[in-house]
Amino acid sequence: MIEVNEALEIVAANSSVLTTQKISVDKALGYILAETIYSPISMPPFRQSAMDGYAFIHSRRHQFDVVGISQAGDHANIKLKETEAVRIFTGAYVPNDADTVVMQEHVMVNGDSILIAKMPEPFANVRSKGEQINAEDVVLDANTLITPAAIGFLACLGITEITVYKKPKVAILVTGNELVKPGKKLSKGKIYESNSIMLQAALQTIGVNKIKVHTVKDNLKATKKALESILKKNDIVLISGGISVGDYDFVKEALVKNGVEELFYKINQKPGKPMFFGSKKDTLVFALPGNPASSLTNFYIYVYPAVKNKMGFSNTHLPKIVRKLDSEVVNNTGKTLFLKALYNETSVTILEGQASSMLNSFAIANGLVIVPHDIENIKKGASVTILPID
Repeated sequence: MIEVNEALEIVAANSSVLTTQKISVDKALGYILAETIYSPISMPPFRQSAMDGYAFIHSRRHQFDVVGISQAGDHANIKLKETEAVRIFTGAYVPNDADTVVMQEHVMVNGDSILIAKMPEPFANVRSKGEQINAEDVVLDANTLITPAAIGFLACLGITEITVYKKPKVAILVTGNELVKPGKKLSKGKIYESNSIMLQAALQTIGVNKIKVHTVKDNLKATKKALESILKKNDIVLISGGISVGDYDFVKEALVKNGVEELFYKINQKPGKPMFFGSKKDTLVFALPGNPASSLTNFYIYVYPAVKNKMGFSNTHLPKIVRKLDSEVVNNTGKTLFLKALYNETSVTILEGQASSMLNSFAIANGLVIVPHDIENIKKGASVTILPID
């Protein structure tokens, strides 16, 4: 059995980034950029009007003859005199001679002439060429997360394809003779299977969308056979249950028989002690406890950073924040505790229902309070470290 920090170091050391792929910009949401992108054009590519109004040559004059129209999409380079203006619309090409646009709300129209009631400053409401970005400038640096705004920015520059780090293929293997799929009739001795649904949701919050769920009975032969296929086809394998020391816990033996190297087994923590972490070639294996709260806790602590490492994120762990306890915490276990809690801007409350089988408190928690294994007592009002999970 190892301590939490050592387990985290082992996970990090074995979670290398996946290879890269070319992908369409419109399919790139949630990926990490694997190259630096340079702009092929200036944006805007020409001087644009920022308003619906009139373009003119700024002077002391207030009255102008309207001699043309510039609509968005046109390229009407109308020659202007100091006495003339052009009707113009937002995003439209500003004629070369014009230097200022007055918004239409500040203009009085009389036939084919206008009177500017409120004169703008020189060069007002004109977006200069390259105001947002110039050709050959950096659009996005490598290792940037592709967000909706990033997709929009790339698209407005005419970029259709980028190189990103691949997202991992993840398999979830659920073990347990007692488990029944939600929606089916629950007979005596059975419980509804929730871990796979919970883990899928947790993976989706990181941006993983290639997830397959497999089920197997508590049987060594069946477990070994299921793992043999799953290990070949996935980058990360999550196993729910069967990793403790009961008579029907066959996962660890099945993993060893499939050539999975054990990197650690059991962590000095509560909940989530009986966890196995190993690898076979480049495939990572997390055999998580069957108890739901233990399983989800270990997902946040260990699986979450491993997945983000695989995807190319530079910040892989959940952030840490500090709040003051609103009650005393006693730790007489000698283990690192991860306590479900609710925090606000100043304080944190430890919730009732900390048992490893209970999800009711997890369902309303927005953080996990970390109590180190060598700390026996934390007084009310003391500062504690929290992992936000909201």
